[in-house]
Amino acid sequence: MILTSIDGNTQMLDGGAMFGNAPKALWSRWIEPDSLNRIPLACRALLIQHNGENTLLEAGVGAFFEPDMRSRYGIVEPEHKLLENLAKLGLHHSDIHRVILSHLHFDHAGGLLSAWQENKEPELLFPNAEFVVSAEHWQRAQNPHPRDRASFLPNLNRMLADSGRLRLIEDENTTLLDGKVRFRFSHGHTPGLMLTEIATDEGPLVFSADLIPGAPWVHLPIGMGYDRYPELLINEKTELLQDLLPNNGRLFLTHDPDSPCVRIQRDERQRFSGMPCSL
Repeated sequence: MILTSIDGNTQMLDGGAMFGNAPKALWSRWIEPDSLNRIPLACRALLIQHNGENTLLEAGVGAFFEPDMRSRYGIVEPEHKLLENLAKLGLHHSDIHRVILSHLHFDHAGGLLSAWQENKEPELLFPNAEFVVSAEHWQRAQNPHPRDRASFLPNLNRMLADSGRLRLIEDENTTLLDGKVRFRFSHGHTPGLMLTEIATDEGPLVFSADLIPGAPWVHLPIGMGYDRYPELLINEKTELLQDLLPNNGRLFLTHDPDSPCVRIQRDERQRFSGMPCSL
């Protein structure tokens, strides 16, 4: 099994929104904001190559927004960076056999769509891939709450349903990748968030999505203003980190601007943190 971090488009988002009720005096020590109070965020994917198949965990935000919306949401590059970086590995999006999506917010699933072109609607990419989503989250995406409705892309949901390649997951255990992955479900950020846990020779690697979007969020009290149920999220995060720590576990971080992967550690005061490590 070969694991490769693939950078997608980068995004600039309000630091206060990303750090919830943490004061700027604290979070600005970890990530320096710009003059508009925005912080840089990666939108990276994880490529798993196993037994001749290419599996992509998420697709990043992509480049589907038209220019005004791209500016509003802080998308830095107009081109589809995920596709460019797959090409550097000799892969076309048609070479991907499977895309596993933790959830369907646009900064994690927008990369499934082609880049914006004037007078042309974005198209669904990855024509040979099945799209794997949790069944509970799929229901949320069809009927979002007013609080998070803007995070979903109705046209993308329709395209996924019409593709005939949508696979809904209800159980933790799976035969995917010869049983080398299992799923954990989380509800604090959004109902039905699905975390992929990969069994490796160095211990478990969890694609932590928006449960823990970057290294600063490993600290238990730190969450995002976008989280639906902040106290539940802290409980879920605690359970995950307590499971990973004795097993030499690692996290793959989608949004951390610097570190795609961290190993879980705990200090003398029992505070969790993430130490940058390799895949």
